[in-house]
Amino acid sequence: MQPEQNVRIITLGCAKNEVDSEEIAGVLRDAGFSVDGQAKAADITIINTCGFLQKAQDESIEAIKKAVRSRGQGKVIVAGCLAQRMGEELARLAPGADAYIGVGQMGRFDQIVRTTLSSREQWFDVQPPHHRWASVETRARTGQPWSAYLKISEGCDHQCTFCTIPSFRGKHQSKPIERVVAEARNLVRTGAVEINLIAQDVTQYGFDLYREFTLPKLLKELNSIEGLCWIRLLYFYPNRLTDEVIEAIASLDKVLPYIDIPLQHVHPDTLRRMKRPWDGERYLRLFEKLRSSIADVAIRTTFIVGFPGETEAEFRALVDFTKAAQLDRVGAFHYSREPGTPSYDLPGQVPQKVKKQRFDQLMRLQQGISHEINRALRGKTLPILIDEHRDGWSVGRSFRDAPEIDGLVFVSGQQAPGTIINSTIVDATPYDLYAHPEGSPDGQERRLTPLRMSTPKSPQ
Repeated sequence: MQPEQNVRIITLGCAKNEVDSEEIAGVLRDAGFSVDGQAKAADITIINTCGFLQKAQDESIEAIKKAVRSRGQGKVIVAGCLAQRMGEELARLAPGADAYIGVGQMGRFDQIVRTTLSSREQWFDVQPPHHRWASVETRARTGQPWSAYLKISEGCDHQCTFCTIPSFRGKHQSKPIERVVAEARNLVRTGAVEINLIAQDVTQYGFDLYREFTLPKLLKELNSIEGLCWIRLLYFYPNRLTDEVIEAIASLDKVLPYIDIPLQHVHPDTLRRMKRPWDGERYLRLFEKLRSSIADVAIRTTFIVGFPGETEAEFRALVDFTKAAQLDRVGAFHYSREPGTPSYDLPGQVPQKVKKQRFDQLMRLQQGISHEINRALRGKTLPILIDEHRDGWSVGRSFRDAPEIDGLVFVSGQQAPGTIINSTIVDATPYDLYAHPEGSPDGQERRLTPLRMSTPKSPQ
């Protein structure tokens, strides 16, 4: 009998890639392979690449080169977004891998690995994206068991002029409702109490399958799953955040009042160049509706600074909007000039020095806003999902905090990871909160020393 062959998976990029890698790992384990992400030597190394921005591309290319240099007798497969985006050009920039595989092929990765192991020739499989969903129960979880991402769709139909994602992830493709619900039930059976539904645009969910936007129906189905406590949504598109979706969030007890809605900009001229909807005034009215409809709602957005043609007046509109909106969280990117996108050739490219100045000004402003919002939470009691222990504290997140993106809550004492503890907020920094378990004798008298100053990440 042939001994087990060991596979190492290196994952780069966003949470969607993490899900893909877990599905690949599950498919391979079911096929008899040993999967060990920490193994120093492997029969085959799979690099699940990111192709979103130039920095991510550079990181992926360096990881490929390193794997090729250190592989010994093993094989190297380059998979995912950058392989899909660049095709055979990637083999010239990062040569020496044995196979280059595009996106959406998680369900057949056992065949891909076997073909690579038996082939003496370098081969490519980078076709137009067609997502083959892996079997629901094959996914091999690698993160904290109590918190999981669940992709409800792939690809995107929007034509934002700065974005590369539709070019390598393809058109929007929803996962059927019954499959999403089955996957959620399986995640709960394996320990998940928090599920983060993720898509490029959750509000478009179901339209390609059912000819209607069916996110509210999906949320109602998921809300009935016993053992599931928190359902978080990532990410909303502004002009599709309908009354029906808002009502579902407001009325379903497990759906968190957390709105991550990347606006990218607010000035109408900038948005028109971006091919994005609406303008700052309509966004403010939308936020008023959210706040009046959903109790304690937390709103997060992301902006791009230095988009081609962004004038001082357009940037000032962004600053004024940020003051007026008083959002819980704001992330920002410097505009990245990506080949193949319409914005690459737009006139008025903004110098890097100006981008940095604008970024710094915007984030300093938001830091003060976030600090005031956090200070206003002192004395309130929030449920906190505990993730880890650190320096004598229990570290977790409230409903306001998406994993790896937002701030943390430091709770005194040793609370069990994976449990949700009602905790009273006693101190605040711009991004993090400090708390005692509800009813703790420590009360609010003890002065808490901040353990860190966290810097939120900007989601992709």
